[in-house]
Amino acid sequence: MRVGYLANPDNASTLATLAELKNAAPAADVTLIPAEVRSVGDFDPAFAAMLRERPDALLVSNDPFHQLHIGRIMEFLAKNRLPGMFQSKESVAAGGLMAYGANLPDLFRRAAGYVHRILQGTRPGDLPVESPTKFDLAINLKTAKALGIDIPPTLLARADEVIE
Repeated sequence: MRVGYLANPDNASTLATLAELKNAAPAADVTLIPAEVRSVGDFDPAFAAMLRERPDALLVSNDPFHQLHIGRIMEFLAKNRLPGMFQSKESVAAGGLMAYGANLPDLFRRAAGYVHRILQGTRPGDLPVESPTKFDLAINLKTAKALGIDIPPTLLARADEVIE
């Protein structure tokens, strides 16, 4: 399988994800096709370069710049009949095939606890670093149908949100 990945080279988080994907891809028999998009002018050349590599799907980061231009990404996916995988379920509502990522309201609630402790006098350096504990899986069956993809019932049963 050939999977494209949109990375913003100005975002350390997407670069770290790209490094992890490069490490994991061979074990999963996936050819990774990275494309850097840091400005509006980068989209068309990145999409063209990616299409030359014939991807089977596109993985999109949760980079704020990419999310700001999610409509452009969705147009590319629809035009080229590519499934898109995202980190936020909002992208699935916008037309992406599926998303798996940290539950944002849960992250905000937990961040509020940190703010409270800091305002009560706890030094930020004394607070533990925590990883997300709640994740959401969202699937867009309308997009799956348009792409001719059958989603296994077992996967649908595990989804937190299914858009029909």
